[in-house]
Amino acid sequence: MPTSPSSSVQAARKALADRLRDLCKDAGINGRELALRAGWHPSKSSRIINAVTPPSDEDIRTWCRLCGADDQAADLIAASRSADSMYVEWKRLQRTGLKRLQDSYVPLFERTRVFRVYCSTVVPGLLQNHGYATALLSSITRFRGTPDDVADAVSARLARSHILREGDHRFAVIVEESVLRYRVGDADAMSGQLGYLLAVMSLPAVSLGVIPFSAERDIWPLETFSVYDNEQAQVETLTAAVTVTAPGEIAQYLSAFQKLSGMAVYGAQARALITAAIDALG
Repeated sequence: MPTSPSSSVQAARKALADRLRDLCKDAGINGRELALRAGWHPSKSSRIINAVTPPSDEDIRTWCRLCGADDQAADLIAASRSADSMYVEWKRLQRTGLKRLQDSYVPLFERTRVFRVYCSTVVPGLLQNHGYATALLSSITRFRGTPDDVADAVSARLARSHILREGDHRFAVIVEESVLRYRVGDADAMSGQLGYLLAVMSLPAVSLGVIPFSAERDIWPLETFSVYDNEQAQVETLTAAVTVTAPGEIAQYLSAFQKLSGMAVYGAQARALITAAIDALG
């Protein structure tokens, strides 16, 4: 992942430009000829191919049509639209504190019907209890030096979790066993959180799987990601939230989630791993 939002956006624009150039090659035409057929100034296609000027949605549709690749237009348009918004620094998102960011997810959560969530480091936000969320958000506030509104942010995070019990939502959640063992907060906070997981996993809308340390892996541990229906994915890095809307990329996250799900244990086996983690707290 590039180290700054601007470099990440430029990389996404360059990837889009390369795909458009490849369409020309596959169609046996160059950028100048495509511009002439489209009725554009010859420099327009050059600027697009060199990622100097981002193409509009209509530019992409025209490009694909002239290259005989109408079926790729939707994917390319989605990639173009997401380039500027795909990589947003946490520092920017959290500059006024954490509560506003928690509230910003409410519309997305309310309209999503199927949540697919994978976490390799911490308990997913929707499954956190008060003590764990307080410890985690406090550590984030200290690390990033953001305004301390942890109490309000925790309340907002917990309020969002009503969708676990209300509405037409389904939640497929996968965590690595390490999530059960990493101590966020003190022993009491962790014990309370793990006990809460045992309670939440009995909810009809929730499927919670745990990938054991001993699992033979078909895919390596990944960064935390969530897929909302089949329309959007969000990936969390140390410095930023990356939003993915290109259908081809979402398909990769769905494929990864399927493989991770196949390595997880559920029901009694998952409860046994959670109970063992509680016992290990002493």
